[in-house]
Amino acid sequence: MPYTSFAVAGAGPTIGARIVQALINRGASVVALARPGSTSTQNSLCQGVKLATVDYTDVNSLTSILKENKVEVVISALAFGALPAQRPIAEAAKEAGVKLFVPSEYGMPTEGGKDGHLVIKSEFAEHVKSLGIPVMRVYNGVFMEFIPWLTGVGLGKYHLMGKHTVPSSFTSLDDVSGFIAHVLTTLPESSLHNATFRIQGERLSLAAIGALYEARDPPVPVEHVTKLPEGFVKQTFLQSKFEEGRLSSGWDNYIDKDVPEHADSGNKAWEGHKWKSVKQVLGL
Repeated sequence: MPYTSFAVAGAGPTIGARIVQALINRGASVVALARPGSTSTQNSLCQGVKLATVDYTDVNSLTSILKENKVEVVISALAFGALPAQRPIAEAAKEAGVKLFVPSEYGMPTEGGKDGHLVIKSEFAEHVKSLGIPVMRVYNGVFMEFIPWLTGVGLGKYHLMGKHTVPSSFTSLDDVSGFIAHVLTTLPESSLHNATFRIQGERLSLAAIGALYEARDPPVPVEHVTKLPEGFVKQTFLQSKFEEGRLSSGWDNYIDKDVPEHADSGNKAWEGHKWKSVKQVLGL
């Protein structure tokens, strides 16, 4: 039987609150978890949603909340800086008898990763499985809505550090959240346990997206630079990964290469869905 009861940690306005809404729209029971003093759930997507305020380091309190709400699936949408909080949440999930844990992924593939956040995320998934809880991972490449931030469009130009002709995976926030809600509430448990879904809304290069910006009215010119604007630390890191092809949902860390045919292999789990394009999402 599909799952019906969920807890979402990190229900901020980017992806977490959208997952909450997508689940509610499917008739699921959802409780949003938030730390004391957090303002992340103060967004229109969380209005009217059942909210539980809890210290993420307090395993006993977390366990009580999960039990009281008869939670079957815990979904983490915590940002990178908050990832350590996933461990006590997982401990509580074990104590509460949770059946499935969806760790915070929503980006480049991490399984088999050899450095940085890839190792952190990959090791956490293995930790959850060691607790006896299956995991479900979702890789979607880059959120389409992040493209202006990634390229500094707000500064009046589309900045590219390199040629960026290598295709990558781009998926809209609504498609990612909708996909997660769909598979969790329709597919049998056996199809979700320790499953990895690789999805993409559209496959194209940053250079191709730049051409769309230049063709819009008014146009945003593409500027190829050797260094991104001051303060673009995360953007610099990510753009270097684009050049290597690692932002494809089909990237395989074990063989260190992209497998394009795998990039949208999970799309078929949402039969009949029309995935949004970059042009559509960004209004280009």
